Amino acid sequence: MTQTLIAVFASLALLAAPAWSEENPAVVDALSGYMDFAEYGSSLIWPEQIPKEDWSKVFIVDARDAAQFAKEHIPGAINIDWRQAVARRAELPKDRMVVMYCNSGSLSAQAVFALRLLGYDNVKVLQDGIEGWKAKGGLDAHARASKPAGH
Repeated sequence: MTQTLIAVFASLALLAAPAWSEENPAVVDALSGYMDFAEYGSSLIWPEQIPKEDWSKVFIVDARDAAQFAKEHIPGAINIDWRQAVARRAELPKDRMVVMYCNSGSLSAQAVFALRLLGYDNVKVLQDGIEGWKAKGGLDAHARASKPAGH
C-alpha cells in the first residue's frame, strides 16, 4: 500500500505540471481509493480543539516561508516550507499529533494531503491557519470557545 501511495504522489507531481495534462488511470484509481476512506475532518483540527496545556504535546509545523516564520509563529513550531514537507518527512514524528499551518490553511492542506497519502495519519491541518488561530485567541482559543469546534 505504501509503495502505491508513493507512486500516486510521484504521479501527482507529474499531473500537476501543465506539460503533462493527460490523466493517468492508475493515479485516478489510487486517489479515488484514498478519498473513499478519508473521513471529513480526520485531517483537520481547529484551534479551539487544543487546550492550552496540550499545545506542548503537539508537534507544530509552520509551513510558511522562513521570512514569515521569523516574523511570527506559534510558540514551539518548527519551520518546514509546505513545498518541502515530503522531502523532510523524516523530521516528523509518527507517535504524536503533528499540526501544520500556513496563513490560512490552504498551502498546509496540500502538504498534509501529500503526507497522508504517504501514510502519515497523525498529521493535521490547523483550520484557518495562523490567522484563524490568532483571531480565535491563540493558545487560549480552547478556553475562549463558546461552542464546539468543527462543522
